Amino acid sequence: MSHGPEYDYVEQPFIAQLEGMGWVCTPGDVDIPAATGRESFREVLLSGDLHAALRRINLDGAGQEWLDDGRIQQAVNALQRLDAVRLLEANQKATELLLKGTTVDGVEGWDQGRGRTVHFFDWERPENNTFRVINQFRVDEPGGQAKRFIAPDLVLFVNGIPLVVVECKSPYEAEPLEQAIDQLQRYANQRDWVDDNEGNERLFHTGQFSVATCFEHARAGTFTSEAVHYLEWKDTSPAPMAEVAAALGRERLSSQDILVAGMLRPAHLLDIVRHFTLFQPVGGRIVKIVCRYQQFRAVQRAVARMHTGATRAQDGELDRRGGIVWHTQGSGKSLTMVFLIRKMRSDPALRRFKVVVVTDRKDLQKQLADTAVLTDEALTIVRAEKRGLRAVPSVEVLKETLARPGKDLVFAMIQKYRSEKDGADNGDEETDADEDEGLPPMLEPFPVLNESSDILILVDEAHRSHTNTAHGNMLQALPNCVRIGFTGTPIIMGAKKRTHEIFGEFIDRYTIQQSEADGATVPILYEGRTTEGAVKGGGRIDQLFEDMLADRTPEELEAIKKKYATKGSVMEATALLDAKAHDMLAHYVANVLPNAFKAQVVAVSRRAALRYRKSLEEARTELVAELETLDPALLALDDDAVDRLDPEQAFLVRAHRFLPKLRAIEFAPIISGSNNDDPAWREWTERAKVDARIARFKRALPADPADYDPKKADPLAFIIVKSM
Repeated sequence: MSHGPEYDYVEQPFIAQLEGMGWVCTPGDVDIPAATGRESFREVLLSGDLHAALRRINLDGAGQEWLDDGRIQQAVNALQRLDAVRLLEANQKATELLLKGTTVDGVEGWDQGRGRTVHFFDWERPENNTFRVINQFRVDEPGGQAKRFIAPDLVLFVNGIPLVVVECKSPYEAEPLEQAIDQLQRYANQRDWVDDNEGNERLFHTGQFSVATCFEHARAGTFTSEAVHYLEWKDTSPAPMAEVAAALGRERLSSQDILVAGMLRPAHLLDIVRHFTLFQPVGGRIVKIVCRYQQFRAVQRAVARMHTGATRAQDGELDRRGGIVWHTQGSGKSLTMVFLIRKMRSDPALRRFKVVVVTDRKDLQKQLADTAVLTDEALTIVRAEKRGLRAVPSVEVLKETLARPGKDLVFAMIQKYRSEKDGADNGDEETDADEDEGLPPMLEPFPVLNESSDILILVDEAHRSHTNTAHGNMLQALPNCVRIGFTGTPIIMGAKKRTHEIFGEFIDRYTIQQSEADGATVPILYEGRTTEGAVKGGGRIDQLFEDMLADRTPEELEAIKKKYATKGSVMEATALLDAKAHDMLAHYVANVLPNAFKAQVVAVSRRAALRYRKSLEEARTELVAELETLDPALLALDDDAVDRLDPEQAFLVRAHRFLPKLRAIEFAPIISGSNNDDPAWREWTERAKVDARIARFKRALPADPADYDPKKADPLAFIIVKSM
């Protein structure tokens, strides 16, 4: 008998695929609660499955069941009585119980009667858990609401605990996914535009993520996700796509097929719950995050390589357990590191590792350290210390930390591995500006500090300064470590060869094209615009150079060119930056400012970033002056008449409409500091001021520059950063 296209084409194939992976299906009944193992429709836990699982998976030292009914009820009560008013708080508490277990009364004669930890899942043996899917799972609403109950199309339970809620829509519906996501938000009381409660939040207290599907398209998010944050899962890894297609008897997998195989395979679901969900502050509120498919895949591959790759001792030359994770900017690399560390800490062979996270800029270290707090592990952030009357530089603190045996989670900047002997600051490299100011420099390279092979170095933005001599220092200090480099920037030419030599082969790749197709990042549109960068009189200079240094060898001539005739000398030239600034500002006023967006300029160096600010301000001053003297007759023209003007006049007339905003907008370089900086740069490198400007830039452009709320809007329209 047909139930309609939603059931026949979406819900039933979903259930069938789950059953093929070991799930048990129990048909729901909106009239009889006992059909789903409940006494009342107000219950959200399946007590039969939960009680049996608690008894089965919590064994004593002899492998025997020991939980009695009373202690089982204590564990169940912990899940049911969360002492939380808001859904987010309840979910945080419930998730902690699911991950760590709960304590029940001890047993007389066993460990002096101390309380015992009871776990809700058998993480190590997925087959020892009960995976059940129920369709049309009715849950009565608390009362006083417009609807008497909710009935999600599918609810997925592990050991009687609801972890995933699924809403299916017919593929023939208009905007089926939008409808499904809206319904999921209604079930969880998460529709901000609705004042009254309309769902039942208790169903989501233990929920880890939700799925909206119409078969050809399926997306996953959490109860805090806006519709735009529900994303496709596009890989069945570690199971090959071809293997999944063969098992389903399909030539082509639908989006739903891939999501079910990738996220809801029993072992995958437990892995995601245990290692790949977290709570994070975003935009002034806490949200629940579930990993994206490339993060899950990269972590699986990194762990597999750490297990199977040869150590330096086994290989005889290099450690083969690391590699490069190439994930495009904005794809969540710092969270991927967090997920990797969390998974390592539950792996018997990897949990003992000392993990050293290395970056080359203070802002990136702060971002990574803030994110790594989510691992629930104590962090050691390497910085200079005051010990009594003695000032201890950060390099000494780093040496002590690396030499310390045992597991640890350490954050350090690549500059801590650099000594004067290794190489001086090049004057434009972004470094730790003031932490060790006034302390004596380290004159000798690092000695061997720790020969353990149980050390993992995670390097952020591995294509940058991590290919310089500082890495030699790091490898000398930790000769047997595993090295995994993360980057989102294409590794090209010589740097590619050097990066591969340091880290090894690729572990995983996720390109900007894939990210744009997934909707994870906004597509980047490129418009070719060029500015001549030639040196005036270049031919005569070249001839004079050859005449004056005729007695020099070719090698000496090349060394002189490298030292004095650098690309930076040209690319930082004021005249060139002025020309580019005029062009960029005109393009911004014509195409970006009318839409109330902001802009980011990427400069070749920190010096160029500072000069760009002055060039842009001068370009704005000139443009404002030109707009203020426009013929009033031109300003009175309608749009059709403006279109008939020559392009330059038409641009000025249109730009005049935004004159108040143009007068108000600000420009600011966003750069890190270096120990050898000109003191005048401190205004733009001081950490607190940099952070404040970043926060300002993230606010909207004021609609009215004369009257706006500075907490919500800010006229800082351009930030200028150094290229990576």
